[in-house]
Amino acid sequence: MNAQPFIDTGVKFTPHYFQVPLDYATPEKGSIEVFARELSLVSDGESEKPFLVYFQGGPGFPSPRQNGFNGWVKRVMQQYRVLLLDQRGTGNSSVISHQTLAHLTPSEQADYLTHFRADNIVRDAEFIREKLGVEKWSILGQSFGGFCSLTYLSLFPESLSRSYITGGVPSISRHPDDVYQATFKRTMEKNQAFFQQFPQAQELCQHIADHLLENEEFLPNGQRLTVEQFQQIGINFGMSDTFLPTYYLLENALVEINGKPQLRYEFLNSMLMEQGFQTNPIYAILHESIYCQGFASNWSAHRVRQTREEFNYQPGQPFYFTGEMVFPWMFDQYVCLKPLKEAAELLAEKEDWTPLYNAEQLANNKVPVSCAVYADDMFVEMDISRETLANIPNAKAWITNEYEHNGLRADGERVLDKLIAMGEQTAATLL
Repeated sequence: MNAQPFIDTGVKFTPHYFQVPLDYATPEKGSIEVFARELSLVSDGESEKPFLVYFQGGPGFPSPRQNGFNGWVKRVMQQYRVLLLDQRGTGNSSVISHQTLAHLTPSEQADYLTHFRADNIVRDAEFIREKLGVEKWSILGQSFGGFCSLTYLSLFPESLSRSYITGGVPSISRHPDDVYQATFKRTMEKNQAFFQQFPQAQELCQHIADHLLENEEFLPNGQRLTVEQFQQIGINFGMSDTFLPTYYLLENALVEINGKPQLRYEFLNSMLMEQGFQTNPIYAILHESIYCQGFASNWSAHRVRQTREEFNYQPGQPFYFTGEMVFPWMFDQYVCLKPLKEAAELLAEKEDWTPLYNAEQLANNKVPVSCAVYADDMFVEMDISRETLANIPNAKAWITNEYEHNGLRADGERVLDKLIAMGEQTAATLL
């Protein structure tokens, strides 16, 4: 595809398309397209600032569509050109959806999807680095993008000059059960904080949940809304400034029509808009595989949830939201996930996942790594992040409770200013 560069707010946006192997170990399987958008300052003219590659969170979401010269991009572009990578399967890259997978059998879908994890995302980036003729570049990973960063440091450390990670330092060896034990605990803490601030919200949630158990309510796409789907909006509690908007959403969810309660269309539409799994199925179908190396997830979050009965709502009991978790029932209920149910089961049972990290390489790391670790992060547990960083030399953590998981989006200039300074300090010690 030929796309032309454009200029906005003093920034030049240059599109790049690359044909990369679907499977780097077996190139004859064919190729897919990967898109990246280069951002450079018009005022820099032809100067050759070094590149910084951005790895988006997820998995399964494209790079942000930058609007205006602001946020973390503004700070980074003082020193870098930015390459916003649409990870394979997302955005303008060869996209994964229920539509694009419809022609494949479930086993073919599952096999195809195994090539869309962090290892191949990183290989794509390395392919692009070589195509652009870049000797070394820096990387910035947010959330799952930080997982990709540790994979990059494991596979191709010689290609990196700096690594910045925000809210995304994973365990390199733990089973996802350990991760979900921690995140369910953190999710409960967020619930308790929310209901403490808005005591009336507990009664509102119970009314909504009881109504859904007793009545059929349908989202604008025709999908029946269930209590379990309603609980999933708790994912927002991992982001800053979401308690009050959630309360506003709850307080006028129900309306009385002909003497009977009914969920308002506005509320139902909001519920559908919350379901990012519909438009970004990688986020659901490969979510637990990001933790898997030589073992199966076997629906880890679902199994851990069964040990936490408080999250399985029953009438007359307190209501609690869930967080960033994927459950097998989603592939029975979500319209856009139903066609992928059999593939999802195959992937949940898959045991022979390839390694994503090289512990020996990371233990000998020479690349300055600067991390923002959020003390109250609902998605990536601080203690697990610290455990990992303790075994990676030249990696420094800024541990803070000033931000939630979305610190990069909330205050990107300050966060990146801090991390860049840390990276320079680490680099100075390596000279």
